[in-house]
Amino acid sequence: MNTEDYVKNATRTESRDFDKIAERISEKGNIRLLHGAIGLATEAGEFLDALKKHVYYGKELDRVNLSEELGDLFWYCAIIADELNVPFAKIMDTNIEKLRARYGEKFSEEKADKRNLDVEREILER
Repeated sequence: MNTEDYVKNATRTESRDFDKIAERISEKGNIRLLHGAIGLATEAGEFLDALKKHVYYGKELDRVNLSEELGDLFWYCAIIADELNVPFAKIMDTNIEKLRARYGEKFSEEKADKRNLDVEREILER
């Protein structure tokens, strides 16, 4: 397949209802969630880039910088949590409850592979 055919075929699956997209993205809550999501992705990328430079290029691992990036991730998480109107403590508690349902008290590959998504969803919806 040549590049022109690829682009033609790939863009057939693009969501192009731009009026509805613009309407949804103009909602204040969605703007905040998008800001948070973009921020999480960029800060996670910065964290990962620092690890890459250490592992693959032999640069010193700057743990102070990693801690700063983690703080930035928390900042974006705070925006998202605020918009979802869910306290951090509830998010943390629910996450641990979900992980306990999945793994019990210890990780195993078998349990990771055979998750009960219905039980996990029930926990998340409480």
